[in-house]
Amino acid sequence: MSQVLHTPPPTTAPPATDLAALAARHGLSVSGARPSLPRYVRQLWARRHFITAFATAKLTAQYSQAKLGQVWQVMTPLLNAAVYYFIFGLLLQTKQGVPDYVPFLVTGVFIWTFTQSSVMAGTRAISGNLGLVRALHFPRAALPLSFCLQQLQQLLFSMAALVVILLAFGVPPAPSWLLAVPALVLQFVFNAGLSMAMARLGARTPDIAQLMPFVLRTWMYASGVMWSIDHMTSGRSGLPSWVGPLLQANPAAVYIDLMRFALIDTFHASQLPPHVWAIATGWALLAGVGGFVYFWKAEEMYGRG
Repeated sequence: MSQVLHTPPPTTAPPATDLAALAARHGLSVSGARPSLPRYVRQLWARRHFITAFATAKLTAQYSQAKLGQVWQVMTPLLNAAVYYFIFGLLLQTKQGVPDYVPFLVTGVFIWTFTQSSVMAGTRAISGNLGLVRALHFPRAALPLSFCLQQLQQLLFSMAALVVILLAFGVPPAPSWLLAVPALVLQFVFNAGLSMAMARLGARTPDIAQLMPFVLRTWMYASGVMWSIDHMTSGRSGLPSWVGPLLQANPAAVYIDLMRFALIDTFHASQLPPHVWAIATGWALLAGVGGFVYFWKAEEMYGRG
């Protein structure tokens, strides 16, 4: 007798739409999918302790191999200020017509270093931490934010040395010193937004990290760190009339001016044009919100080969 073999009919996979509906019904989502913007903000807030701890750990480890340790947090910007004073203040005579030039210069160097370091750290925030990004699931904006917070912590150490310099050069404490707090808050928001924007660009094109030092050096020279924008763009300089307002609207120059007017008595806060605070707030909102949204839109791509 011959046996008739009956083969089971071929099974067909359920349509993808059915699988998506099944996953949605049980609360499943695509791995690594970008959350909505409000949910992303809530995830970041839930990890605020991680962001703070990561920033502190990075700051502590930064000079752990140096014999002077954390002293370099203050010594590095001070040495930069000394070099700039020799080159620009003495050789190029940019200190002419600038009262309290040493406090003027040191304040500019410290505030500029905060922005410069935040941008550089943000550029490498994703590309330099791929192991962490690929191993753990967390909102990637935590990385550039933590690096920016690290630079703020380092600036606060430097501000202690700045106060000593101000007092040593005869600048007395004044109520206007309290304006340093809102100025730093606005600068931090600006730096954080710029850091997140650079983190996305650096994740896509790591070579940007090699280009940024040249861009930042050019930006520094245009920000009045070592010289007074008002003096250099006066009618005697021969520069076009539009150069002065353009340089003064430069965000780095705005935050440097705010801190100088807050701390140095020869630059009374009452002499600061009121629109400078409006410009500082505008730059903070533009960079902070714009940089955050720009970074969030690429959340799914970070860590992928």
